[in-house]
Amino acid sequence: MMFIMRTVSSESARTPQNGDVAATGVQSVDRALRLLKAVASSSAPGSALELAQRCDMNRSTAWRLLATLEGHGLVERDPVTGRYLVGYAAFQLATAEDHNALARRLRPLLERTAEATGEIVTLAIAKRFGLVYVDQADPPGPPTPDWSGRQIALHATSPGKVFLAWLPDDERAAVLPAVLERFTPNTVTDRAQLDEDLERVRREGYATCLGEYDYSNGVAAAVFDANHRPVAVVNIWGPSLRVTPARIPALGRAALRAAHEMSLLLA
Repeated sequence: MMFIMRTVSSESARTPQNGDVAATGVQSVDRALRLLKAVASSSAPGSALELAQRCDMNRSTAWRLLATLEGHGLVERDPVTGRYLVGYAAFQLATAEDHNALARRLRPLLERTAEATGEIVTLAIAKRFGLVYVDQADPPGPPTPDWSGRQIALHATSPGKVFLAWLPDDERAAVLPAVLERFTPNTVTDRAQLDEDLERVRREGYATCLGEYDYSNGVAAAVFDANHRPVAVVNIWGPSLRVTPARIPALGRAALRAAHEMSLLLA
């Protein structure tokens, strides 16, 4: 087999590493997506030069690609500092109606956790100031009702409390109603007590629910992105006769393990 040799820059000749698909895909698209990921994962807004250095490309290439991304609303350039933030269009993509891709990616871990614990395992994602179940894995045995698509009561469920625990104070105040609805005698309707519960979630890493929404018990843990922002919640639950208070710590650890594996997979 003969190869045509040509002079190339060090930027285009580098060996693909860590998911670099430039060698097999469209190089300009690959570079643009790497820049978009760099903007999204930065702890603070970055300049074109800083983003170019992070993505191992020259500044002029990075500037042209960032301008293109800005034109599509995927990034925004601060007119004063010249630094880049994630744009409105990226958030539109992130909150799109179809969450099948995320569910498909995490489905094997849901099924494995359901089999290991013998309990129902559901996946929830943030959507329109709340949480919605997007997938469910049942343990071996008789089928259970499918909760996919259902809205989640934030103050009265373990997934909801995990979601609330990692929100900034102002956002938490915005998503909670003025009066917390009581679903069962165990529902927490006092704001001070709810705050104590959320502090416990942040300390222990997982939330619990003991008959607060209906007469089932469960635990939940957050799936985080690279910046420790929750992108999903994994929930292990079942009827109170089976998911007893004595089992809650072990199930909480199982939820934490599953959420950690999911975070690594998404990273």
